[in-house]
Amino acid sequence: MNTIEDYVRCSAKLKNAMKLHVISLLKAGVSVVLDFPANTVANRKWMMSIINESCADHILHYLNVSTEICKSRLQVRNQSAASHFVVTDEQFELISQYFTEPEPEEGFNIIQYN
Repeated sequence: MNTIEDYVRCSAKLKNAMKLHVISLLKAGVSVVLDFPANTVANRKWMMSIINESCADHILHYLNVSTEICKSRLQVRNQSAASHFVVTDEQFELISQYFTEPEPEEGFNIIQYN
């Protein structure tokens, strides 16, 4: 993946492939952690559809921190030997413009970290 368009295309395929399996795991009582971004209402609606179809308990962890802190953490991650994907400041700015804060009416049990 080299572009945001690549990410959107690939993540949509992955979500479609995983959804029913995740629902079946949750219905069987298995805990599942989704490492998908929940930065947009559309992404959170997809997650909520899994919650609703599985009737599973859930928690949405929301890191409510400044742009400066996010960029600082990103730079540390970029320098880590374990990181295989480097995000530039320009890419961060591009992706961040789509962020919408989760709202209570979306129905999530939110734990917010400041």
